Amino acid sequence: MLSPFFWLILCIGLYIFWKNQRWKKALKWTSVGIFVFFSNSVIFSLFCGMWEYPGIKKTQLKQHDVAIVLGGMSEYNNDLDVLSIRRPGDRIFQAVTLYKKGKVKKILISGDSGHLGDHGLHEARQMKEILVGWGIPETDIITEEKSVNTHENAKNTCKLLKRSYPEFKSFVLITSGMHMRRAMGCFQKEGLKVTPYSTDLYTNRSRNFYWDQYIIPNMHNFSVWQDLLKEMVGYAVYDTVGYI
Repeated sequence: MLSPFFWLILCIGLYIFWKNQRWKKALKWTSVGIFVFFSNSVIFSLFCGMWEYPGIKKTQLKQHDVAIVLGGMSEYNNDLDVLSIRRPGDRIFQAVTLYKKGKVKKILISGDSGHLGDHGLHEARQMKEILVGWGIPETDIITEEKSVNTHENAKNTCKLLKRSYPEFKSFVLITSGMHMRRAMGCFQKEGLKVTPYSTDLYTNRSRNFYWDQYIIPNMHNFSVWQDLLKEMVGYAVYDTVGYI
């Protein structure tokens, strides 16, 4: 129901089967409006910028003890027995970069799998295996392997840090810019002060758009609009139930 593409298909379907000419005309132009609005890259960037938590340059980030990386960045390919990174995989890419540059001492990966069933994904553990294979010392990678959502990410990570790593005092939270507001709210609710470090950003804050972004429809924008609306509704729900 949060998918603009669903709205488009619904309007087209109603247009085809509706008999009333007045309503057919309204549905036709509503379909055109939905397509033009939600497929336009510039429009999405401008609206996303109102919600997405802005990023900062690496040089602006002070040194921290731990980079907390939230899961939800990959899927597991059971045919090949490999972890397959999606766009949010920029989270771990940026975390490793910060680690290599000496901005953080440890990397903490939080999250198991958000699937209702067992899809072979056990993200924190599997991601740790990859990082160790890349040469990062196992002692520098901490995993929280129980969480299935953002609320649990914050709750379980805070418990782990207080119980097993009380010596760590400064933390940088790494997640997608679109997801950062909800994530920060959850960690603040649990009493952990974190510095936000947004990744896989969609917003062009300089507004230096390419000419084709103004006029050529991009069907991928329907998908990212759905992600944006999901985050906004998710934030409202978390606020209502007291997670943030």
